Amino acid sequence: MKLSEDLQIRRMCVQNALRRTGAEACLLSVGVNLYYMTGSLFGGYFYLPAEGEPVVFVKRPNDFKAGDEVVFIRKPEQIAEYFASQGRALPRKLLLETDEVPYNECLRLQAVFGSPETGNATLLLRQARMIKTPWEIEQFRLSARQHAKTYSEIASCFRKGMTDVAFQAEIERRMRLNGSFGIFHAFGPNMDIFMGSLLAGANAEAPSPYDFALGGHGLTPLCPIGANGTALEDGMAIMVDMVGNYTPYLTDMTRVFAVGELPEPAYRAHRTSQTIQEIVMQTARPGVSCAALYELAMAEVEKEGLTDCFMGTRQQAKFVGHGIGLQINEPPVLTPRSNEELQMNMVFALEPKFVIPGTGAVGIENSFLVTATGLEKITRFEEDIIVLQ
Repeated sequence: MKLSEDLQIRRMCVQNALRRTGAEACLLSVGVNLYYMTGSLFGGYFYLPAEGEPVVFVKRPNDFKAGDEVVFIRKPEQIAEYFASQGRALPRKLLLETDEVPYNECLRLQAVFGSPETGNATLLLRQARMIKTPWEIEQFRLSARQHAKTYSEIASCFRKGMTDVAFQAEIERRMRLNGSFGIFHAFGPNMDIFMGSLLAGANAEAPSPYDFALGGHGLTPLCPIGANGTALEDGMAIMVDMVGNYTPYLTDMTRVFAVGELPEPAYRAHRTSQTIQEIVMQTARPGVSCAALYELAMAEVEKEGLTDCFMGTRQQAKFVGHGIGLQINEPPVLTPRSNEELQMNMVFALEPKFVIPGTGAVGIENSFLVTATGLEKITRFEEDIIVLQ
């Protein structure tokens, strides 16, 4: 399917959602939503009415082209001027990205549109993006192939005596050579991280302010997560969780490497992670609740007596999976608090992980597509603990 055809599917989906809420239009300016609606990134606004064709209001670049009607502006007040010149009424109910656009910007846009009733476009777009289109699904598969290629090269990056930071830098180099964009997007404040996370040894026990599965001290209080300069030594587990950003659609895959042999509890916990994956794969299909999948995982963890080290030790994450897409943390979330059910063409990452004190983190993470009959594993690479020579 061509991107242009896929964009029409996405817009129809959002327009249907607008009509269900009673909104007459949405105005978008956040990068991932602009890309989702247009296939491009620009400075400005994308106006989508519940009925009819969109208008793209562009500040930058001044040579922007699109298949839609493009209006060049310097400031948002010119949006109202454009509608007046076209004899078009302003919407009485308008959705804005109120979870992401600054408060003063929301007030300004409300004034531009004559202070209409406003609602939250952020939630509507995240729910729309949760169901992937055919073109998007193909982008996941392309990213997964390059993701696996990079992971196949990780063992060759290891050198005796190196630190976790040096090891991660070598992996990042392979990522870039294999087509990684470098940057990836996360939803929410205080979620900045560079290309992914690598946790070695006891650093995996360190809690973090980030809403991720595991933490790590990091190198600076400004980015307190991930590698911290730990020297890689015998008996140490190294969890590599580098994002698959080889297309705009992110794959998520975690694998564990070991310097020499690990203690038996690490291998037992890792096998439990693999068992949880198998249980979820046997159970998950459209209509199954996300909370039920979390409870299945917890039942296996409790059966194995591993609750104290599941998803952390000093601080434990209360989820076992999450949606992925243009952002690394999209809905749905596999958590006991979720009231969501799986739907066909959702894509999510499943990440049952354990932290073994003094050894490090173990477990796997893979990305899955929800199909009519179950799950399709998108990320494919060796899932046992890989010994570094």
